[in-house]
Amino acid sequence: MNKELTFLVTGGGGYLGSVLVPMLLERGYKVKVLDRFFWGKKVFGKYFKDKNLILIEADTRSLSEKHLQGVDVVMDLASLSNDPIGELNPEKTLEINFEARVHTAKMAKKIGVKRYILASTCSVYGFREAILHEQSKTAPVTTYARASALTEKSVLPLASKDFSVTVLRQGTLYGDSPRMRFDLVLNTMVLSFFRNGNIAVFGGEQWRPILHVADSARAFIKVAEVDVKKINRQIFNVGSDGQNYQIKKLAKLVSSSLKSRSEIITQNIQSDFRSYRVSFAKIKKVLNFKTMETPQKTSKKIHELLKDKTLRDTIETRTIDWYKHLLSKNPKILDIK
Repeated sequence: MNKELTFLVTGGGGYLGSVLVPMLLERGYKVKVLDRFFWGKKVFGKYFKDKNLILIEADTRSLSEKHLQGVDVVMDLASLSNDPIGELNPEKTLEINFEARVHTAKMAKKIGVKRYILASTCSVYGFREAILHEQSKTAPVTTYARASALTEKSVLPLASKDFSVTVLRQGTLYGDSPRMRFDLVLNTMVLSFFRNGNIAVFGGEQWRPILHVADSARAFIKVAEVDVKKINRQIFNVGSDGQNYQIKKLAKLVSSSLKSRSEIITQNIQSDFRSYRVSFAKIKKVLNFKTMETPQKTSKKIHELLKDKTLRDTIETRTIDWYKHLLSKNPKILDIK
């Protein structure tokens, strides 16, 4: 693919973006990152001064044509990033995760951007027993998931021969990132083992497909570089069939990966009403996409990073706690800047 291309990554200062942006820069692309940078610009580390990186501190709800000037590919990651945050302020969630993303896609098409890639989520499937594929009916049970489902339905019809639209429904992410999160299921389990010597599981029967954050980033790059005929107007589940896990079995896998017989504390309190198993046959067949990371290897890595204090559990690593902290300092922090 033409290395002279310019990417706009909205929400590029987040958990996924801070992994994806360096990958794009390493491949020689020019990258604009549009973000509020609630976690700071330190997440870009040595890439902060890269000549091909432009950081734009702005809100996607006020995105304008000037932000899209010279852009060839939009990777739309900007959102309030999980279910608890979505319920913290449903109105703002719909503004940011639905209305603003549709606005971004329409603006991109208007100005002549060639490709638009939406970061969606497998949580749009809700609570289901069957193994689900891209044509399965969506049944979101949270504001966060509903916003993603609404966005998908609004942006896909914008696709044309000159404007490619692709939706990537990601599994639950895990793994280390410059903007680390310990509010994601596998990461939480490793932290629990590190701090307490045990892993607490609520319910545990629910299914969840998991996806390493670096594999997710690779999927976005694959879609950006592949022949547009393969990805235009398409939805892809992103992950691997082998990484569909029941939560209690994932806890046992994490424990065994750390060579521990640590106690798995199962509590019957069921606070999570999402459960879904997902097929990833389409992305493997159409794009020859395969995940490279495993929960076993990643559990060991995160544990080592915690032991040597490269990673630390702080308020910033728990998304909802950090947003609550920001809101306590400035109640209007989520308003349009």
